[in-house]
Amino acid sequence: MVRETALEPGDFIYPLFVTPGRGIRRPISSMPGVANLSVDVAVEEARVAHGLGIPSLILFGIPDAKDPQGSGAWDEAGPVCTALRAIKDAVPELVLVADICLCEYTDHGHCGPLERDARGHLSVANDATLPLLARAAVACAKSGADIIAPSDMMDGRIAALRAGLDGNGLSDTPIMSYAVKYASGFYGPFREAAQSTPKEGDRRGYQMDPANVREARREALLDIEEGADMLMVKPALSYLDIIAEVRRLSDKPLAAYNVSGEYSMLKAAAQNGWIDEQRVCLELLTSMRRAGADLIITYSALDAARWLGA
Repeated sequence: MVRETALEPGDFIYPLFVTPGRGIRRPISSMPGVANLSVDVAVEEARVAHGLGIPSLILFGIPDAKDPQGSGAWDEAGPVCTALRAIKDAVPELVLVADICLCEYTDHGHCGPLERDARGHLSVANDATLPLLARAAVACAKSGADIIAPSDMMDGRIAALRAGLDGNGLSDTPIMSYAVKYASGFYGPFREAAQSTPKEGDRRGYQMDPANVREARREALLDIEEGADMLMVKPALSYLDIIAEVRRLSDKPLAAYNVSGEYSMLKAAAQNGWIDEQRVCLELLTSMRRAGADLIITYSALDAARWLGA
């Protein structure tokens, strides 16, 4: 009766990794309980999530082929666009979020096409990446995405996506910005799942230094100024202070991404009998809500929804 923070299945966004083919449920070794799914199996998973009271999914694509530009990101016959249409047809009540980035689709694993300066220094070509991201956003929105969620951390991407969506008659499609995304060590299992580990260099040049707070404020305010409708902080557990800071900064809807490494640590400790998985999982998710997150992207969504409904 005096509990200050509520946690319920309606707070969750459930991530799905979608791959070409049929009848595929390919387990991800570093993420027990999570798998790469073909579109037909993803539809089944979507029905399960909806039945548990989870209102939303976020989709990531695992293409058959990759190239330097990441062109699979805007392929309307690719796994994400195909899954968006199939899930929207099967479970129209679900809110579908399309993650917009190129790292899953480039053959080098970075979030945009690469360039080298005169000294041979490798970096992502920021300005050349923006129209590609916009193209991917438009393809996903046309395929049924209710929300576009750019995760690339390129400068100017929110304005570019807003212009691309508006220019294609999609002005009602909101943007959930990965506004505050740190260059974290907690992403390792995701990179196995998405097959997106960079072949050379890393992403510290365009993701945020884990030591920075003021930068988080600047990034969030810039994305709001460019037209973001919703904000996100990623990761969650080591950044509860950042979630609280962004919450104080803005009243826009705020999501926290309970990322793959956080999930895998929980699973590993539970499998070793070191913790009570149900109790600790719900405690962790409650801490994200308590810090100020309105929504939580979590691989634990199905388990947590079952526990909350028990």
